[in-house]
Amino acid sequence: QVQLVESGGGLVQAGGSLRLSCAASGGTFSNYDISWFRQAPGKEREFVAGISWSGANTVYADSVKGRFTISRDNAKNTVYLQMKSLKPEDTAVYYCAATSRGIATMEYEYRYWGQGTQVTVSS
Repeated sequence: QVQLVESGGGLVQAGGSLRLSCAASGGTFSNYDISWFRQAPGKEREFVAGISWSGANTVYADSVKGRFTISRDNAKNTVYLQMKSLKPEDTAVYYCAATSRGIATMEYEYRYWGQGTQVTVSS
């Protein structure tokens, strides 16, 4: 059983930056591929970025390519999402999720989820 806890969300102006963290416990962290999803008000949850268990492979949604960077530190059992050039449309609750099936863009592939952290980008 893996527990995931997100942190680092907050209120930022458009063009600003934030770094989200996803801390894991209760399992062998390096066994899991980790992704970030987000859900904006009134919208479905969507894939943002994913990183393989080793950190060698990453995948990004087109909407965040070039602005967001996902990374991980297996010694600290933590995955990060560095977000730059933030836009109002990035406003959402951000979730991290873990799977042992490889990086996937569909929610149902992920067994473990955090509770989410709110990111609000003002214009």
